[in-house]
Formats: sequence, structure tokens, C-alpha cells
Amino acid sequence: MRALAKTAAGPGLSMVDLPVPDVGINDVLITVLRTGICGTDLHIDAWDDWAAQRIKPPLVIGHEFVGEIAAVGSNVNDFQPGDIVSGEGHLVCGRCRNCMAGRRHLCSDTSGLGVDRQGCFAEFVCLPMTNVWRHADGVSLDVAAIFDPFGNAVHCVTQFPVLGEDVLITGAGPIGLMAAAVARHAGARFIVITDVNPHRLEIARRLGVTVALDVRSGTLAEVQRDLGMAEGFDVGLEMSGHPSALPDMVANMAHGGRIALLGIGTQAPEIDWHKVVFNMLTIRGIYGREMYETWYAMTVMLQSGLDVSPVITHRYVVDDFREAFRAAEGGDACKVILDWEA
Repeated sequence: MRALAKTAAGPGLSMVDLPVPDVGINDVLITVLRTGICGTDLHIDAWDDWAAQRIKPPLVIGHEFVGEIAAVGSNVNDFQPGDIVSGEGHLVCGRCRNCMAGRRHLCSDTSGLGVDRQGCFAEFVCLPMTNVWRHADGVSLDVAAIFDPFGNAVHCVTQFPVLGEDVLITGAGPIGLMAAAVARHAGARFIVITDVNPHRLEIARRLGVTVALDVRSGTLAEVQRDLGMAEGFDVGLEMSGHPSALPDMVANMAHGGRIALLGIGTQAPEIDWHKVVFNMLTIRGIYGREMYETWYAMTVMLQSGLDVSPVITHRYVVDDFREAFRAAEGGDACKVILDWEA
């Protein structure tokens, strides 16, 4: 099979020929149809400090995909060849305290698809049946391919009630934009998103945010004044990882406000902990998706009218992967899809 891999330490990726993975008795072999390029893939391609410390070549990269089941192991009876599926990219141990209690997203020994084990940027990927999600009828292949980051957005938004609340999202990347769409779908009153990228702020407006703020030309205090907000934001979703984003969010939260923290940057933010304490703020770290409550929530929201497709701005056949990665690195793209069928 063809696969996109990091073959050796250093920048760049290579298209290589590899054997089709063996299928164990509890495994599902999937023909890959579409994949989404993630920031993690860009880090591995560039071979930055994180990648150099974490990745052990040779490695097939990628963890966002949709495909069609090609074969199943002898113990698998819930899935059949021909099913359209995606995969949960976090593979858990199954034996730690949290796994045994059904809190698999809190597993202390998680391994990542396309990071710690061979990924999905290939013609075939093999996963345990416990990591496979069958898609409902009517979900487009492009949207199905990005259920992984879509799940990050849903996991963040559903940490706290947003019905009738005022929501601040810092960072209009793909996950921040999808979070804005989810918050709108879930009944938030005002949704304010911040960034400096005009293309992504325009996508945010198409997704129905109340204000898409370029922080170079305005402040959150001004936005609150213009919207007639008296006490600050009820829910904050920090998606950017920028060192100034979380301090700015903390300064603009209502007393008792709740913050879901997903963004990770290279520089730790300086937080005014006095505001956190005296304003009784809640800050909760978010990683990945709840298995599999988040996946259910994604599916039913799509079935009830949620549309996250505007975040998909570029599509390429896999032979053009270098151009696709350049687009994903640039400022004009949001979510980039690779088509493996073509």
C-alpha cells in the first residue's frame, strides 16, 4: 500500500510502499477514503523540537480520517465490510483505574494514532474494534474525515452549559471555528471569537458568531460595551495557545465564569491568579474526546442541522500532498482534506 511517512529524522515527508497491516482477531482493517491534515502533522513534517523529542521514525503519520471497512477480525461482530467509519485516535490501555471505570479519555497510558503508532495517511489503516466509529447515513465524507478535531470542539463546548450564555472563544483555527458553530447550535446568546487572521474571522461570521474580533484593532472590553454586556463572559474556550489569550480571557470573565482550556503554546501564559480566586473562576483542561459520548453528540448535532463544513477550505488528491501541506501551513487555509480515492 502507499503511505505518507516520516522515514528519518529531519524535515519532510515521503510517499512510500508498505505492506498492508495484518488484521488481528479484534481488529478492523479500513480502506482510507479521506484524511484531514492536523497541526500535529505539520509539526512532524517540519520536525520541530516537539517532533524531534516525540516521534520515532519510520512512522506513517495522520490521525484524522474516514474510510470503508475492508476486513474484520474473527472476534469482531459489530462491524461489517462496507461500513463507513472513522477512528478514535487515542488508543487506551483498558486496565488503568480510569479505563476500568469507563473514563477512557482519562487513560494514563494513552497512545496516539500517527504519533506513537502507525497512522492513517495510507491506503489502509488497522485499528482495534473498540476504536472504530460507524457513521450515520448522510454524513459527508469530508466532514466525517474531521470528526477527530470536531470532537475536540464538541468536548470543549459541552463541558459547561452554554444555553443562553455569553461565550468567548480565543483562536479562530479549525477547532475554535467548529466550537463557535457548536455553541450557536446549542443556544448561546452572544458568541465572540478572536483572532488576527481575516480569512478565518470571515469564516466565523459565516458560521453565525455575534462578533469576530481582530484583536489588533479592538478589545474585548469594547465588544462587551457594544453588546450591552454588564458582567463579562459566562463561558470561555481558549483554543489558540497564544500567551496573551488566556490572561485576556480571565480579565473578561463574569464572576463564577467557566473556562475550557484546549490551546497549547510554546510559551506559558502569565495568569492573574488573584482574579481566578476572587472571581471564583473554573478552569478545566481539555484533551481529545470523551469516548464515546462526544462521538454521539457530534453525530446527533449533524443530524439536527449543525453544519461545520465551512471550516473545510481546501481539498487535494493525495499525490499533491506537498501542496496540501503548504496550504495548511499558510494563512489562507483552514481545514485541508486529502482525497485517497482519487
